[in-house]
Amino acid sequence: MDVVQIKGWLHERIKSIQLAMKLLILVIFLGYIMIWIMMPTNVFWLHWLPDIHKKADSTYFGQGAYILIYSFPILLIATLGCLCLHLEKYTDDSENITPRDQRFASWRQPVLVRGPLGIVSWTELSCLVMFVVLLVWSVSAYVHGMLKNITRQSASKMGELVWEVKLDSVALLLGLVGNVCLSFLFFPVTRGSPILRLVGLTSESTIKYHIWLGHTLLTVFTAHGLCYSIFWANTHQMLEMVKWSKVGISNVAGEVALLSGLTMWITSLSVVRRKLFELFFYTHHLYIVFILFFVLHVGFSYSCIMLPGFYLFLIDRFLRFLQSQQRVRLISARVLPCQAMELNFSKDPRLTYNPSSIMFINMKSISKLQWHPFTVTSNNNTDPDQLSIVIKSEGSWSQKLYEKLSSPTPIDHLDISVEGPYSPTSTSFLRHEMLVLLQIQAYVTRDRSPPTDSQKLPQSIWLKPSEVDRPVSAVLGSNSWLWLGAIISASFIIFLLLIGLLNHYYIYPVDHNTNMIYPYAARSMISTVFLCVSVVIAATLAFIWNKKQNMRDTRQVQDSDSPTPMSCPVPESWHYNVERELESIPHRSFKQVTTVHYGRRPNLQKILSENDEYNIGVLVSGPKKMREDVAGICSSDLTKSLHYRSFSFTWTQISHNSQRFYCIELRDPDASGHKNTDLPRQRAFNSQGIAPTAISSKDVQ
Repeated sequence: MDVVQIKGWLHERIKSIQLAMKLLILVIFLGYIMIWIMMPTNVFWLHWLPDIHKKADSTYFGQGAYILIYSFPILLIATLGCLCLHLEKYTDDSENITPRDQRFASWRQPVLVRGPLGIVSWTELSCLVMFVVLLVWSVSAYVHGMLKNITRQSASKMGELVWEVKLDSVALLLGLVGNVCLSFLFFPVTRGSPILRLVGLTSESTIKYHIWLGHTLLTVFTAHGLCYSIFWANTHQMLEMVKWSKVGISNVAGEVALLSGLTMWITSLSVVRRKLFELFFYTHHLYIVFILFFVLHVGFSYSCIMLPGFYLFLIDRFLRFLQSQQRVRLISARVLPCQAMELNFSKDPRLTYNPSSIMFINMKSISKLQWHPFTVTSNNNTDPDQLSIVIKSEGSWSQKLYEKLSSPTPIDHLDISVEGPYSPTSTSFLRHEMLVLLQIQAYVTRDRSPPTDSQKLPQSIWLKPSEVDRPVSAVLGSNSWLWLGAIISASFIIFLLLIGLLNHYYIYPVDHNTNMIYPYAARSMISTVFLCVSVVIAATLAFIWNKKQNMRDTRQVQDSDSPTPMSCPVPESWHYNVERELESIPHRSFKQVTTVHYGRRPNLQKILSENDEYNIGVLVSGPKKMREDVAGICSSDLTKSLHYRSFSFTWTQISHNSQRFYCIELRDPDASGHKNTDLPRQRAFNSQGIAPTAISSKDVQ
């Protein structure tokens, strides 16, 4: 067998392994969903769970049943998902899109364009419908199971009225339903989640579901607390509000958790968040208090129901913390027109990212706590040693940065930390044989052009990195998915060993698995500490190993990024060089390649439908109204050749004085499969004169 045949054979074997893993993941997921479906029924509580407790609870773990049926399946899915995603790097992504790929791509097409959830794809809608059905089923099943047997006779035996007994049951019911929302709350905000990546979603695109889950969760939990307060007031049991039981539910802990949740809820409302974003950001860290006291409220065993989502979030958050402690090497900066800035970082050549990736930036000289997301504008294949972002001076943070860079007294160093970059889930549009960015026309809704002083030429600033600065690199190296899977599995094993030792040598001699003697609060606190310790140990070891590997690989080229007298352009040539586009149109300025229309909006229907003979992928960025209009056009029956794609640019759009209306078209070969060589290959520019990364299939292999 020659090399090509061996490569093809390996490719097919890897594809087969991936398919087998995905089928196994599907089977595990269906079993996990079946548990959730059966959970509100008497069959589950009276038959299934007692049998599981007998077989799973042991001297060593104590809460084996809940770990087995709720935590283990999702963590196993996450680990297998990491392996599947790791194997993708060994498959050939440069091949043409097949009909099977097109069928999967159709799931990413928008189905709902306007509404409270914004633009929703078929994949998102499917997940949303499944969750809503589960929530409705849980409510109806709990209502049927809890309220049907309440009669005058049963109420009189407890010395209470019928409505009081029903109110008590409804309060409990609301708590159980709230746990359903809490179990899924942290999945959308886990940036490096393998589960989201498996189904083609990102944290940026699903953040809206975290918001709605949070609204639903706190509405239900608030009603849960109010119902119990009314019940205790009418039955003269107000002392229950200050009761912290040694065994069982702790009411005080639940009240503290609810108060912290309400604080987060109030400050996250759009009215408060838009005007006082820092208040929203800082108070949102009360999730630590909320989760801790929720665990103390219900006990650690029952908390295992919501543990998987929080466990993956905890790993992701700690890895982000480790990455943010490093200072990255900023090579140069450019002050661009319209008060925009470009920052150019040194990058580990092994770090790869997809177009439209997002990176979070922190500058302690401006703010020690603020992190801001920006879209990466460079390409890791055309610029293997450099990573660039563009920042528009609009808020107080970016304005301070602009003042630093444009100051008459030049700066020579900036302390910067980063998180990311985080890539979009799919770049299948890059697998076309040819992609062209062309006919970019900027539409500005104000009547006049900006003043001439905002159109001054760019200025470049070369910076001197310090010895502690490092190139931007992946927090877990080039095999990040493989390392993440190892962290998930290793930390969970460490956690099981720790609680096994705790139960065998400390709790079991006192409690003997009766759960009636040893204090719930102490057990919950120790188990929570062990959980955090397990994550810290596994993640820190993986991070240190990869950090040392990166330092060994980059030690020889650490000083190569600094400009030398031979390589550094002279000041007189800076303005000339930054005004050029060397890749495709070297002798044309930004103004010559950009048409700006003032005082009117683009006819999106005409622009997107005038090339019906091509299969066009549409990347859209800009205001919500424009994205909804483009999604509506792409999802209509009139334009079958349009494929909508949004990478949540709304976080990072460059806009000033309404100058943010632009659209990018990506064209692939025509329907016959032949390359369209008649179309010119150009670099696209937006209204600010800033060039996004030129994309070709060769660049991303």
